[in-house]
Amino acid sequence: MSIVAVTNQKGGVGKTTTAINLGAALAAAGQRVLLVDMDPQANATSGVGRKGATASGGTIYDALTTTRTDLLVTHFVVDTPTPRLSLIPSSRDLAGAELELIRLPEREHRLRYVLEPLRAEYDTILIDSPPSLGLLTLNALVAADRVLIPLHCEYFALEGLADLVGTMRRVRAGLNPALDIEGVLLTMNDERTNLGQQVARDVREFFKEKVYNTVIPRNVRLAEAPSHGMPVLAYDARSRGAEAYSAFADEFSQRQQAV
Repeated sequence: MSIVAVTNQKGGVGKTTTAINLGAALAAAGQRVLLVDMDPQANATSGVGRKGATASGGTIYDALTTTRTDLLVTHFVVDTPTPRLSLIPSSRDLAGAELELIRLPEREHRLRYVLEPLRAEYDTILIDSPPSLGLLTLNALVAADRVLIPLHCEYFALEGLADLVGTMRRVRAGLNPALDIEGVLLTMNDERTNLGQQVARDVREFFKEKVYNTVIPRNVRLAEAPSHGMPVLAYDARSRGAEAYSAFADEFSQRQQAV
């Protein structure tokens, strides 16, 4: 069982789309998957059909900041319309969590304490991180075993990655020595353009075998699915986007088994 943080501080690279659709594809293949929405925008929550959802214990904000000792971690988990895919939902309240976490003991470890008791319940836990390298993302990196990095196939694809790698290095040094890169996923690719092909070549040259063979194409169905509160597999299973994420889930699972 593994905890994977889907992380890239650059916005608009497909983090939430990847977290939702990888989770749904793994669940469709028979895995028990938990999706953790660590973004105050709560797009992963709405994207799996649970907009505004609150578990009996609250949202991820409550899980991170509570001082109550009578709550079980399962009190923060809700089901989704996708069989075997569960969710710890987010809300706008999470936007203020970084300030509140500063005052709490072991502030970088709060998410790890939430997720560790859930390891035995799921085959994979996916954390959808916010587009920043603040305390919420730091919590995701401390809680995770590995980091999945979606990269947009555009000119600025590698911009800012040095900051992420540097943050990972600092996390390994003092907070989570076992943290590693799970892999790099090329997203929103237009194979018809020379630019997309060049970026893909550059990324593969830089990250070597860490780059997945599967590439996620630009696809209208992928863009439409969240507005219907569905993973693309439920919205249009025969679309290029659904087929790509199904292929990615297979490749992801094969790597997991090889670890």
